[in-house]
Amino acid sequence: MNRREFLMQGGAGLTALTYGNLSAMPGFFKDSRMGIVVHSYGNRWNSKAGSKQYPAFTNAIDLLRHCHEIQAGGIQVVVRNWAADFVKNIRNEREKLDLFIEGSIVLPKKPEDVAAFEADVLAAREAGAQIVRTVCLGPRRYETFHSLAEFKTFQQNAISSLQWAEPVLKKHRIKLAIENHKDYRATELVDTLKKIDSEWVGVTLDFGNSIALIEDPMEVVKTLAPYAFTTHVKDMGVAEYKDGFLLSEVPLGKGILDLKTIVKICKQHNPAIKFNLEMITRDPLDIPCLKPEYWSSFEQVSGAELAKVLHLVKNSSYPTPLPKTSGLTAEEKLEAEEKNIISCLDYSKSNLGLI
Repeated sequence: MNRREFLMQGGAGLTALTYGNLSAMPGFFKDSRMGIVVHSYGNRWNSKAGSKQYPAFTNAIDLLRHCHEIQAGGIQVVVRNWAADFVKNIRNEREKLDLFIEGSIVLPKKPEDVAAFEADVLAAREAGAQIVRTVCLGPRRYETFHSLAEFKTFQQNAISSLQWAEPVLKKHRIKLAIENHKDYRATELVDTLKKIDSEWVGVTLDFGNSIALIEDPMEVVKTLAPYAFTTHVKDMGVAEYKDGFLLSEVPLGKGILDLKTIVKICKQHNPAIKFNLEMITRDPLDIPCLKPEYWSSFEQVSGAELAKVLHLVKNSSYPTPLPKTSGLTAEEKLEAEEKNIISCLDYSKSNLGLI
């Protein structure tokens, strides 16, 4: 057991001894309502549509106010170069509306970036965040790397970034949660965490992303939940296509994920974990796993794993064509986005106990 695992298990044990079964104590935590990830509003964020029904969100305060109106619990939003007066306004608004906030920040790519990273961490903390989410790779692995050597270089660069970031997190006592962002497979992300070995660095557990990397979603949850500080809640629809399969976020309860079990596992490992909806309204993603170039950056993925995912796709395909936004007007996209989010919030309250 390394230092990080000892601290996590020790903390969980102390909580259990002190408070017993927290899940049986309604209201113990201030708020269990599901939050909203800013990317759920990819169409509305800085929209140029000029919609009266769905006016653009131009900053975190707009998003906070709207999430309060739709009875979400909080937001996870990008923090970048926030001025001191803006941070103060966000904090005041958040406290007035009684919502939580998590930041989403960029890791330092070189030592000279650490000062900007620290400024964003401080801004997030002053706004009221205890957790900041990040990614080690913005694009998708299978679209970015054309050799295993390229991926290995990325891994080493990511470790360097985290090593520069970790002292800042420790100094300001704020947790960094790395998302499984169609880059690391679950065991690769755990290996990275073990190399950093810090109680301040953990996981944003995305429920569906890793299907794109030919991983069983429940195995991903079981592997990453012990390290999870926060989540991206989503359900996934799948369908076959000639080069592999299509993958799409769909309203909660409409897809292939066992959401109740996933939420239960997350709570077992971290009773205080936040659940944040990432319902992205867009065209399905192509996962071209039957093309040789898809596999250029992978190693040790078995045929059995591929067969399991393809079997899942074949036997659990979406009952209708997967939803698409191409061909919709800007107003129609905004309407579809809002309906999807409201549907997910309703499902979370009635089926997942996130109220």
